Amino acid sequence: MNKFTGRNKFIELLNYNPQLILMLPRFGMKLGFGEKRVEDICEMNNVSSFMFLLLCNVYSFDDYMPTEDEIKDIDANALVKYLIASHDYYLNHRLKHIEKHIGKIAKEAGKIGDVLLNFFKEYENEIATHFKIEEDTIFPYLLSENNQMIPENIDLDTLSKSHGNIGDKLSDLTNIIIKYLPAEIMPNERIGVWFDIIQLSKDLDKHTIVEEKILMPYIEGVKGGSL
Repeated sequence: MNKFTGRNKFIELLNYNPQLILMLPRFGMKLGFGEKRVEDICEMNNVSSFMFLLLCNVYSFDDYMPTEDEIKDIDANALVKYLIASHDYYLNHRLKHIEKHIGKIAKEAGKIGDVLLNFFKEYENEIATHFKIEEDTIFPYLLSENNQMIPENIDLDTLSKSHGNIGDKLSDLTNIIIKYLPAEIMPNERIGVWFDIIQLSKDLDKHTIVEEKILMPYIEGVKGGSL
């Protein structure tokens, strides 16, 4: 399969990439779609099938990248609302779930447990700060009625570099959990939380691709007058 189309049944997308189920609440879509096609489900939920499929393809196919024409055709308002919903999911659901389990492990691990918990809280604060910068400095322009009024001084390079820092810290976190805690400390809990972090990391990697390969080129096109 090269990419999904609106003619695919949604269950076909989930069978190919089960992680796509996490996208439904970010679009305000619910389960119970039966054998319906993607285009029909999107129409029922007042969601752009073009945008939904674009994101599903980015999340599912590593070699898929939107074309310049596809980027020009995006609904920036809808994309930003999706990204904000993703931020909420990461901060208020996924990270809170991971923090709960890391707290249990840290309680049993003494001083190194304190290091683990502090490291995680620093990461949580860093990613929350990163999201807030995006939501305060870039997203309001794209949510406005005239998103052509994006200021020239928006620093996309700095935001892009911070994506790399966020990914590196998650890698460091998994190393602490797997390599440096004493072997007898809650091994099953550690395996579970390690798996959760790996899944979060994969999701965040795709989130980064959406911002860097779709959102930022769109902004550059607006600033450069080509959109």
